[in-house]
Amino acid sequence: MDFTNPLVYGVPCFLGLILVELAYSKHSKKAKKKQLYFWKDFAASMTMGIGSAILAPLTKTIAAIVLFNFVYEFFNPIVGGIRMNIMGYESFGYAWYIWLSCQFLDDFSYYWFHRQNHNIRFLWAAHVVHHSSQNFNLGTAVRNGWFTVLYKPFFYMWIPAIGFPPEMLVVCLGIEALWQFQLHTVYVPKLGFIEKIMNTHTMHQVHHAQNAAYMDKNHGGFLNIFDRIFGTWKELDETIEIKYGVTHAPDSNNPLTILTHEYKDIWRDMKKSTNWYHKFKYAFAAPGWSHDGSTQTIKQQRKRDF
Repeated sequence: MDFTNPLVYGVPCFLGLILVELAYSKHSKKAKKKQLYFWKDFAASMTMGIGSAILAPLTKTIAAIVLFNFVYEFFNPIVGGIRMNIMGYESFGYAWYIWLSCQFLDDFSYYWFHRQNHNIRFLWAAHVVHHSSQNFNLGTAVRNGWFTVLYKPFFYMWIPAIGFPPEMLVVCLGIEALWQFQLHTVYVPKLGFIEKIMNTHTMHQVHHAQNAAYMDKNHGGFLNIFDRIFGTWKELDETIEIKYGVTHAPDSNNPLTILTHEYKDIWRDMKKSTNWYHKFKYAFAAPGWSHDGSTQTIKQQRKRDF
């Protein structure tokens, strides 16, 4: 069964909503105080977004057609005219509750994909692009790294392996991306009861903050249940002024610098020690790790300060 990726319809909506928020932020007296958009930063974000829009279909097509289909076919062969999982049950169809299950498992995978992007420095080097702006707006939502698409599918391979059709997973990934986009705005307040279940706009403001109490929190997609279960959930404290961005920003609006600055920093740090274990840790430990304690991870900082 063939389905259209929701992002085909989502991208024009993205552009339209960005323009609406941009116009509102520049012309509303109340909104102008927030200074949401700065032209050079916005141009850098849009360049990142355009690059992602060009590269993502190519890599996602490979992931969907080659990787996901290969895994699905390998673990769910047709036996006697029926597609069966190697564990002995019939592979899943397209009932509504199967769709909900697939979306839930997609959300679980997104949580761990996103969390590891913050916990493993080599992955952070790709993901930091999204966090590198000191502004939080819908333009920042499309400020995506170009290299995350190379490894993201590997976090989702297990879903077609257990019997969910690859095209169903691709649609769920698209729906997840739609939800993630609209979270990047300061104009939506706390949403009452919804805050107990869903990942909301205020929670995502926390995620994009460089305040020590907020860093590496709220990695969820649709839901906040996995953040709550695994200890990474944090509610927005409206009495604290948020500082967006990262502690080691590229300090540039040059797209190539934004894309590559953390890889250069990793290489620089690896040369600080001749010990190969240290070199490995500089690349794959949490951001901030150092062999001599000259820099610290956010966990080490919290242990020291709180």
